Amino acid sequence: MHSTLTEYARCVYGDEYRPTPECGRPHSEHFFLEKLTFAEPDAILAMLRELCPYLVDGYLPVRIRNLAYRLLLLQRPDDPSLLRDAARSLRLHGPDWDEIAEELLRKAEELEIR
Repeated sequence: MHSTLTEYARCVYGDEYRPTPECGRPHSEHFFLEKLTFAEPDAILAMLRELCPYLVDGYLPVRIRNLAYRLLLLQRPDDPSLLRDAARSLRLHGPDWDEIAEELLRKAEELEIR
């Protein structure tokens, strides 16, 4: 059994920096997504920081990163640091999300001015 969201993600997607643990269980992205959906913000943030420490790296798929940041921002909508991290991640993975990234950066600036 995986004790953290990070461990489960590492088993499902691998890790650029550590070997994938051999846990002897089948891994399902479907089940991982359920875990991610209901994870606490600190667990999601820990997974992103550990598996993608430089934003452009790691084996975590872009769709999973985007979902993770979206779930974080739903739980912590007034965190300028998270807003900026989410914006940086969106910008790094293509122009499709540039407009959303700009909005996140504007919101982060507004929050810091208050």
